[in-house]
Amino acid sequence: MTVQDTQLTFPHKRRSWRPKSNTRLFWISLLIVFLAFITVYPLSMLIYGSLSSGSPGQEGTLNLDGYARVFSAENFVVIWNTILLSLAKVIPSIIVAVFLAWIVARTDTPMRGTLEVLITLPFFIPPILTAMAWSMLGNPQTGPINTLWRDLTGSTEPLINVYSFGGVVWHMAQYSVSFIFLFVVEAFRRMDPSLEEASRMCGASRWRTIRSITLRLMFPVIATCFVLSFVRGMESLESPLFFGTPAGIRVVATDIYNSINQDFTPDYQFATALSIVVMAMMFLVVIAQRTITSRRRYETVAGKGFRPAVMKLGGWRWVTFGLCVLFFAITVLLPVGQLLVGSFYRYIGFYKSDMLTLEHYRSVFSDRAIWSAIRNTMLLGLTAATATMFLGAIVAYISIRTRWKGRRLIDFMAWLPWMMPGIVLGVGFLWAFAYLPGPIQIYGTLWALFLAYVAICTPLSVNSMSSAYVQLSRDLEECSRVHGASFAQTLLRILIALAWPSFAIGWVLCFFVVMRELSASVLLYSVGTEVLPVEMLKLWSNGRAEEVCVLGMMMMVLVVIFRLSLLLIARRDRSAGL
Repeated sequence: MTVQDTQLTFPHKRRSWRPKSNTRLFWISLLIVFLAFITVYPLSMLIYGSLSSGSPGQEGTLNLDGYARVFSAENFVVIWNTILLSLAKVIPSIIVAVFLAWIVARTDTPMRGTLEVLITLPFFIPPILTAMAWSMLGNPQTGPINTLWRDLTGSTEPLINVYSFGGVVWHMAQYSVSFIFLFVVEAFRRMDPSLEEASRMCGASRWRTIRSITLRLMFPVIATCFVLSFVRGMESLESPLFFGTPAGIRVVATDIYNSINQDFTPDYQFATALSIVVMAMMFLVVIAQRTITSRRRYETVAGKGFRPAVMKLGGWRWVTFGLCVLFFAITVLLPVGQLLVGSFYRYIGFYKSDMLTLEHYRSVFSDRAIWSAIRNTMLLGLTAATATMFLGAIVAYISIRTRWKGRRLIDFMAWLPWMMPGIVLGVGFLWAFAYLPGPIQIYGTLWALFLAYVAICTPLSVNSMSSAYVQLSRDLEECSRVHGASFAQTLLRILIALAWPSFAIGWVLCFFVVMRELSASVLLYSVGTEVLPVEMLKLWSNGRAEEVCVLGMMMMVLVVIFRLSLLLIARRDRSAGL
């Protein structure tokens, strides 16, 4: 039966799924207001706060004193340190990530599926956990690595010192490699091998083909990864806080954190002005990246089907296998093993049989503050991830599936947090919540963290759903419209149902973002609303490192459970061909 037949036979059932114009305008206006509240409003209050001499919620005079302090010689060093650390982390991370992705996607290395899982695992481990683990492992005096080095060589100098510039770069790169790998490995798989075959037929060697063809075609993906990783490096708080502060290395994130949380009198104007400067730098980097990548065409996927070429490595395939396993051992096994061992000993660094104890587990399980932080983290993770994915589904629908003239505005507001590092967004919400009308009390409640998490995760959810919607035919919506379904029914029962694998993967990723987020959380929490990263930072600051190890192992259980869930969803996605 054709669509025309259905319309003639059942004219009374044809009801447009689109809301009437007034209702549609109301819901779109409500969406714009909400997006403006979690993106544009904090940004505008960030600008106001950089000009106000008062604290959030208090009257002050408008001046440029904050910017005057930011653009001092001392703070130029801080900004330079931040840029230098980000670049020093991004460049080697891209090289390593591209190499590992090439091994997994384009060679005959054994067990490539398992290696892909192992290489991406550091992305799902909260950075605060690995930062604490490496603080124990690489301690120049008592760290196990340096202790073993002294015992083996008799040297009085440590092998590694994580409390240094190199230590900050080392820890930041562990997360960055896995993050970039996730993007690059899929790009390798989607690349048409005929382009490389043409190069080989023209006489180019295998390695010249990789340099001249493969890597150049990968340039847009690499450039995007460069920007994303650079932004992450600029906002990173855990690495500079744990490894840079003891070495006297100041960066933007730690200066913002210290000026609000650690100084005797919080300097909100300086912290806010510094946040604006960071945002301006991020904006320039994004503009530069888009300008460069828009000058050429980089089409690599043809209309015909293809299978990426696999390079035969011979005996070298076991070398590439060993390199992948080595990366996993250094970035996962070592830090997680340190947390596991540390959780069973009375004191970190004193590993003798008579020091074994379960006291730290008993202490954690009986601590009400820790259980409150666990409940808050799970509640916020579940609700924020769910709300963000539905928000992303609606925004992506308007941007991809409609021709409404205002869709670009909605898409821009949804992507705005991408250029606002977490700690900057936290400062913006700090000012925004302080100036809400009296009856609306958000600051100091879980709602403050919830809205911040939704804002941070919105670009991720929009990207996940946009990619899925592009693959769905519009005929499915027409069929739903013909049978009288409403807009909400079509969205839930047709579009989201068919895009469920992407929705589920996006949900899991958003949950991980919430579970690991520290930069914004440390500025917006109050007594009773602590989340796990904040609680672990407090325990560490109070010298309770052994209990942090216990919490770390509890979080690792969650990481394993949700990572396995993500793998199952991805396998179903591939088998379904979505």
